[in-house]
Amino acid sequence: MTTNRLGQRTELSERLGLSVSPIGNPMNHFFTKTVIPIDKWANEFVPWLTAQTREFFQTIQSPVDWAFDTLNDALVGLPDMIGWIALVLIAWKLAGWRIALFTAVAMGLLGGWNPILPHIDVWDQTMTTLALVVIAVIISVLIGVPVGIVASKSDRFESLLRPALDAMQTTPSFVYLIPIVMLIGLGAVAGVFATFVFAVPPMIRLTNLGIREVDREVVEAAQSFGATGRQVMFDIQLPLALRTIMAGVNQTLMLSLSMVVIASIIGAPGLGLLVRQGINQLNFGAGAVGGTGIVLLAIVLDRMTQSLGKPNENASPTISMKAVFGRVWNRMMSGRNNTGSPV
Repeated sequence: MTTNRLGQRTELSERLGLSVSPIGNPMNHFFTKTVIPIDKWANEFVPWLTAQTREFFQTIQSPVDWAFDTLNDALVGLPDMIGWIALVLIAWKLAGWRIALFTAVAMGLLGGWNPILPHIDVWDQTMTTLALVVIAVIISVLIGVPVGIVASKSDRFESLLRPALDAMQTTPSFVYLIPIVMLIGLGAVAGVFATFVFAVPPMIRLTNLGIREVDREVVEAAQSFGATGRQVMFDIQLPLALRTIMAGVNQTLMLSLSMVVIASIIGAPGLGLLVRQGINQLNFGAGAVGGTGIVLLAIVLDRMTQSLGKPNENASPTISMKAVFGRVWNRMMSGRNNTGSPV
């Protein structure tokens, strides 16, 4: 009887592609150890997925390639002085004069227009990295915010989405580089998609969290005035969740920058390529130059984006979140008055 059962299990395992081997103790030969051939299944699945979706990925590759090339050419083609001044002014507008001063020094050290300090001459690579990160963040926001909104409205969808987000954040980056190369090929666009897969989960999670944390009484008050679901979402919930959503943008940006070195393995240009060349050639100097550039750029972008979701007394005059909410609320109510609805 034991032999028959063992034979049946062996036959079933062979049909499934599983390998069966008895456990070492001969007295327990009727126990078997089944090995799941994940490698075999993956080797069969990825080519099948490539054949089924290559046309789709080639279609979406073209606009991403165009967007990256356009932005990269614009940033690299700008005179160093104009690019340096533009970044300093943006930092001053968003985060105040202290961050603007740090931006001036940091970008000057990277090779921007700087008549005083010496620099490490990686301005073009910095602008290329900035273009790659900006495109990846824009795609993450365009996809992550709508998905986060849907997740905030449906507990079932959120429960189904959570394991996928966990897998995207915990799967080693090198694992999904292989299917990305097979689907898209080598180059900057492949780096953008690899960065997107790694960086989009915080955007989805924090959008969902921010909307769910909006005070229910505020939502009910808007509904009692006759606000539609669309008005509640865009005039109440999103403005009040703005700080949390911008924290998601900040996290997405930081994760995107952390991917530039890994993305350089599949052809992404920029500062990450300098680090990879340093690794390949055992050239610590090249790696140090690229790493220094990534660190300075990351600090500048982090300080800028941290100030987007909250009012900053040191920044140049801007509209606070409270003022924005007040304006959209007044606009909604004035629109209802114009249509003759009771207030």
